[in-house]
Amino acid sequence: MPVDDLLLRVRDVRKRYRRRAVLCGASLDLSAGRLVGIVGENGAGKSTLLRILMGDLAMDSGTVERWGHVGYCPQKTVLHEAFTVDQHLRFFQVAYGLDSLDRALELLEMLNFADYRHARLGTLSGGTRQKLNLTLALMHDPQVLLLDEPYQGFDWEMYLRFWEVAGSLRDRGRSVLVVSHLAYDTERLDAVYRLHGGVLKQAQRAAVGAGTGGE
Repeated sequence: MPVDDLLLRVRDVRKRYRRRAVLCGASLDLSAGRLVGIVGENGAGKSTLLRILMGDLAMDSGTVERWGHVGYCPQKTVLHEAFTVDQHLRFFQVAYGLDSLDRALELLEMLNFADYRHARLGTLSGGTRQKLNLTLALMHDPQVLLLDEPYQGFDWEMYLRFWEVAGSLRDRGRSVLVVSHLAYDTERLDAVYRLHGGVLKQAQRAAVGAGTGGE
């Protein structure tokens, strides 16, 4: 059972790609009602870490314990050009075993793209596709949310809307982990970690530094 509302416990996770060590003992705790960020240089291993936390990629060693359902918004969308927004929602409804699309439709309204339900993905902008990508990650109302650059392609208004949604999830007791190169937005987060040398270290917001990009 989790301790003190802990929803995700990561201990000494290690991952190599051939001779290159990407993660060299990453550890992290995520508790309910927390909005946490990870920043790091290009190729630091941020996306690799999220894939391991989701269970999409095997680690070489270490432990990952999860309590509750997990939602994952990858940096690269998992969308099909020929399908409509509504078809994506219904496919994921079946995959998640949901009785209704109520939560998905609520998210469409929150992200301001309910009018695109019958549009095919091939006709949509990158920012609108990313709204769907985010909706698919959140529509089963998971306790733990792993978001990899979740607002890429958003205009400024939608970028601010994203943080409103993230804040509302935190207020509802969800644990939200955001990988971002936008280090100047760290005041929106409860805690910030820098991934450097394959190790996660908690950083002071003022010391996180300028934006870093990438993986």
